[in-house]
Amino acid sequence: MGLRAEMPLLARHEGEWDGTYVHVGPDGAVVDRHRAQLTCAIVDDAAYHQTNRYTWDDGRVEVHEFPGTYLGGGRCGFDTDRLRGEFWELDATSIYLSWQFKAEGEDLRLFELIVLSDDGHTRNRVWQWIKGGEVVRRTLINERRIG
Repeated sequence: MGLRAEMPLLARHEGEWDGTYVHVGPDGAVVDRHRAQLTCAIVDDAAYHQTNRYTWDDGRVEVHEFPGTYLGGGRCGFDTDRLRGEFWELDATSIYLSWQFKAEGEDLRLFELIVLSDDGHTRNRVWQWIKGGEVVRRTLINERRIG
């Protein structure tokens, strides 16, 4: 069996996505906002690869590659120079991630929930940034499929 068969929801995320990331502090005040275009792909039915292209209104651009490895048992892992973590499917519409930015150390952990619409055209994501047991930021992401 390949990755598509073992993680069918992940396979439904393949394609191009356009969206907005809104970062809010623990009080709900917006601390950052930017556009994003993501490419999600399963490679050779054995690995996952995601490319994120972020664009801010001031002209800044960042591009990040996230190669993932299928770990078996319906779980994928990723370990780049920037971050490391794992993700798995919770049910027919939801994927859960637990990850860390390496430069931030072990104390800051991020927990992400991704929910794909039934028709597969939109998805909504939320990150919770937890440090020392307290929420220090949340990131709210709304995306629509563009390809």
